[in-house]
Amino acid sequence: ATFQNFAMFGSATFQAYAMFGSATFQGYAGFEAATFESTAEFERATFESTVVFGSAIFEGDARFELATFQSYAGFQLATVQGDAEFGSVTFQGYAGFESVTFQGDVEFGSAAFERDALFGSAIFVEADSMGPLVCAGRVVLSGAKFGGPVTLSFAAGRLECRRTRWSSTAEIRLRRATVDFAHAVFEYPLTIAAELEPFVLADGRQLSEDLFPNAPGPGVRVASLRGVDAAHLVLADLDLSRCLFAGTVHLDQIRLEGACTFDAAPPAVHWRRWLPVRFTERRVLAEEHHWRASRPGAVRGWNVAVLGAGREGPLQLAPVYRALRKAFEDGKHEPGAADFYYGEMEMRRHADDIPRGERWLLTAYWALSGYGLRASRALTWLGAAMLLTIVLLMVVGLAKDTPKQTATGSVPASGGKVTFEIDNDDPQNPTGNRLTGKRFEKALNVTFNSVVFRSSGQDLTTAGTYIEMTCRFTEPVLLGLAVLAVRNRVKR
Repeated sequence: ATFQNFAMFGSATFQAYAMFGSATFQGYAGFEAATFESTAEFERATFESTVVFGSAIFEGDARFELATFQSYAGFQLATVQGDAEFGSVTFQGYAGFESVTFQGDVEFGSAAFERDALFGSAIFVEADSMGPLVCAGRVVLSGAKFGGPVTLSFAAGRLECRRTRWSSTAEIRLRRATVDFAHAVFEYPLTIAAELEPFVLADGRQLSEDLFPNAPGPGVRVASLRGVDAAHLVLADLDLSRCLFAGTVHLDQIRLEGACTFDAAPPAVHWRRWLPVRFTERRVLAEEHHWRASRPGAVRGWNVAVLGAGREGPLQLAPVYRALRKAFEDGKHEPGAADFYYGEMEMRRHADDIPRGERWLLTAYWALSGYGLRASRALTWLGAAMLLTIVLLMVVGLAKDTPKQTATGSVPASGGKVTFEIDNDDPQNPTGNRLTGKRFEKALNVTFNSVVFRSSGQDLTTAGTYIEMTCRFTEPVLLGLAVLAVRNRVKR
């Protein structure tokens, strides 16, 4: 059948099988508040203009396989008591399923949404799967409710799940999407995973992704996990470089599988007040990027345009880094946890609520060894300390000459026992040319022995004795920090 003008079925009741298969609606098609007491079949139907099923009641199955919606399709507040079958449907305009109640199975396999697919506040009572489908715009599930175990498979530009509620286990498998999961609610394990290969349909064919001709790769990005209880959350192969974590509950129990990537500190050398500044490479949260970029005199390279980052500072970010560190440690990924420990210490060092003495201590710990994580920094300081020790010993520490032993005593006139007292001359301060090869060798010997808590046995002046005592304390500490840094990077 072809409807060349308006087709108005508002409030109509179809008491038996209603068949509109292969029908063409060239004008507006209105089924508002219609009641289908049996199956409603619109297979291969074509809707060239707006179609509205708002508040319609499908007491049987709603079949729309291979239908084409060339303009807006509205199903708001509709109720489908049977199965909702939208397999291979093409939506060229917006598709509105807000507040729809799906009481049976939901079939959107191979469906194509050229614009947004809106399922806000929809209720899925028994749906066990949704998709795989492709959407060039947004798939909006904000406020939706899922009553049973479900698998969602989307290749979409963006997936919004704000305040979405899952009452059972769920698995979300995505391609190309950016996910906003803020304040989502779930009490059972929920997995969000990226699919590296195209989805495979039931007949073995791959889901076509022609709606993304110039899109980047299949990677999936997470925009926000704020307000989520992450105790049962599993993330796999996701890009977390722009993810907002502040406000996530039980973040220390989150599980990260596969290649989950975070943002990094600016790798290049930057200039600040005529001084070169280079940040060490590490995993960095998006909120820290935003905070550092918004500070006065910020170094270029930190990203300020993080939507929704707010005003989180060190006080709010230190617990986030601590929780992620614990999550990596519980997952036996100690080297990965080291970056989050570095971030935690950085936030503590910049926090406003710590005493000045503790701030100085943290600053010294950072400068000497990068919180026990930068072996190169500790070894650089160790080399500088050893070089300074050698120079000081050559200049003022080593005695001029090796002190000679002297023996003094007396011989009784009548003979008998002779007593001698043996003593060393006091070391003499050096004079003349002090920077000689022989003195360098002696200074090097003293310095190397000091690094490993040994006494060299060299004759030193009073100043040299204090220099040796100082280096025997400081240089082994620097060596220990370097060993600790290496250990933290290779710890199992």
